[in-house]
Amino acid sequence: MTPSSATPNQHPAHRFSVAPMLDYTDRHFRVLIRQVSRHALLYSEMVVAQALHHGDKSKLLSFDPIEKPLALQLGGDSPELLAAAAEWAQKWDYSEVNLNVGCPSAKVQQGRFGACLMADPKRVADCVSAMAEASGLPITVKHRIGIDNHDSYAELLNFVDTVAAAGCQRFIVHARKAWLEGLDPKQNRTVPPLRYDLVQKLKQDRSDLILELNGGLESLESCQTHLLWADGVMVGRAAYHHPLQWNRVDQEVFNDLEAMPARASTVLRGILPHAERWCASGGKLWPIARHLVHLVEGVSGARHWRRGLVEAAAKANAGPQVLEKACLQLEERGL
Repeated sequence: MTPSSATPNQHPAHRFSVAPMLDYTDRHFRVLIRQVSRHALLYSEMVVAQALHHGDKSKLLSFDPIEKPLALQLGGDSPELLAAAAEWAQKWDYSEVNLNVGCPSAKVQQGRFGACLMADPKRVADCVSAMAEASGLPITVKHRIGIDNHDSYAELLNFVDTVAAAGCQRFIVHARKAWLEGLDPKQNRTVPPLRYDLVQKLKQDRSDLILELNGGLESLESCQTHLLWADGVMVGRAAYHHPLQWNRVDQEVFNDLEAMPARASTVLRGILPHAERWCASGGKLWPIARHLVHLVEGVSGARHWRRGLVEAAAKANAGPQVLEKACLQLEERGL
């Protein structure tokens, strides 16, 4: 059975997803996390529609088929450019397309997209409509519960209703509002209080829509609690910094009774074919190896193993044999 294959009792992939994170969820990390879960929905880093229009599409869009189901997250506020990007996503065989209406960074605001678009629901609706018309892929929107002082439930409901009328039926809601001035992106992930109650009320009031919860979910137990009412959960940095913490997702969220919880060695051995192909095509090992430092934690010798891997993988001539050696070390210890 391949990592992306389905089982008869599997829930939809959006039941559990790993959030798009700039500089984190590149193609190599996605191959890693796919070894942990065969069914979770994975996301690309945000790709700016304008950059895709002018840039190297192969570099921006290419992925290993093992990564699917995979969503392409786009940033932008131009219906025309986003429609073209959605069309490319379909040509590149992505599973779906997501519009970023949640990022609060100053750089993103200068481009007039991300969280600041919550102030213009009609513009978001126009973008969604154009993307849906240009592509046969599902179009979803990831957003906050509000921005600055525009954080009432009525404003949130108006945003969702306006965008839903344009054809979006799935919303990923980060249960914090965003402060566009005064807080940096890191602070915006922790300082504004979590309001799970608002997202739950939104689900109750708009039960026909698919609503996924994002923000502050750091354990599988917490996810399962919210899955009692939410249609899905999205985990961010907790998945990156503690990948093996989620190795029961397929069993406990997707009800895949054939799935075996991954170990560090099985994850690393699963990555080896990807590393061999990547290095054979001229790629360096470090972009893959940098994601592996969190694979072993909480056991004696973990720091020594990480140090050895980093030192070997950082060398200019490092190849897949570095990962093979690291894998054998884990297998010898039963990890």
